Amino acid sequence: MAITGIGGFIGLRMAERAQERGMRVQGLDASSAAADLARQKGAEVVIGDVTDKDAVSRATRGADVVFHTAAIVEEDGDIALYRRVNVEGTRAVAEAARAAGVRQFVQLSSVMVYGFTYPPHVDEDGPFRGEGNPYCETKLESDRLALRLHAPGAFDVTVIRPGDVYGARSRPWVLRPLELMRKRLFFLIDGGRGTMNHVHVDNLLDAVFLALERRAAGEAFNVTDGAQTSFADYFGRVALMLGRKRLPSLPAGLVKRAFSLAGWAGTRIGLQLPVSPAAVDFVCRPHPYSIARARRVLGYEPRISLEQGMTEVETALRAARQV
Repeated sequence: MAITGIGGFIGLRMAERAQERGMRVQGLDASSAAADLARQKGAEVVIGDVTDKDAVSRATRGADVVFHTAAIVEEDGDIALYRRVNVEGTRAVAEAARAAGVRQFVQLSSVMVYGFTYPPHVDEDGPFRGEGNPYCETKLESDRLALRLHAPGAFDVTVIRPGDVYGARSRPWVLRPLELMRKRLFFLIDGGRGTMNHVHVDNLLDAVFLALERRAAGEAFNVTDGAQTSFADYFGRVALMLGRKRLPSLPAGLVKRAFSLAGWAGTRIGLQLPVSPAAVDFVCRPHPYSIARARRVLGYEPRISLEQGMTEVETALRAARQV
């Protein structure tokens, strides 16, 4: 198996899971530090960008499966950069994989292809909304690009659209919130009534392996823990790791205006804020997503509950002296 973004949160866990299954693991990462993490797990790693055709070719050579996770995963930014990495990077990896004789290609997409305003239990047929957000727009573009390259029996493409992936190494859903909570800079938006569509990283990878085993290709699958959890509930659990029982709350409109003003001021003095106004939209999503197709076609059932997952996260962070 070849994994792009192999030293990242999801990529590294996939490397571990694949090795547990007796698979030979190789991959690509743009970060030398991240590459070292994967090498410590016994993987062969090429350091390079996903748009570097030579690096991608070397990273995928000899693999029978490619799991493409490398992407810019931030709430906002320069769409040209997002498009270069998320879209053209997907094209480069898929084309190199196909040329190398890879038979199965898994594109890690996102439920953000449905945007921020979507119907309850939206399924894989949409509606789709980029809503002008660079992450949403380019995930949707790369999602469609990957599916167009599907060639049944020759180059099987499966798109996995995970919800909000958490685990001990998750920066957006665990590490960054903890950092902000320690500094008393974290607050819920609108009381935290938005819907956190969490998926434990191992539940996500269970779905990926099921798709590979069943050769479920040529379509996309939403993958979450199948729960409807408020952000107040989820972040309340994170706060308890620091002994905090209550989190302050602010109105969404006020926070967006404040972040916009602070961001403008920050650019004047060369300071980048840890969050952007667009982050507010991500925690105000109103509904859960449907995982009916993953259940029906893949036989997917989330095996790790939120309670179990958060206990695991806290145990790992305490062992690493991070809480």
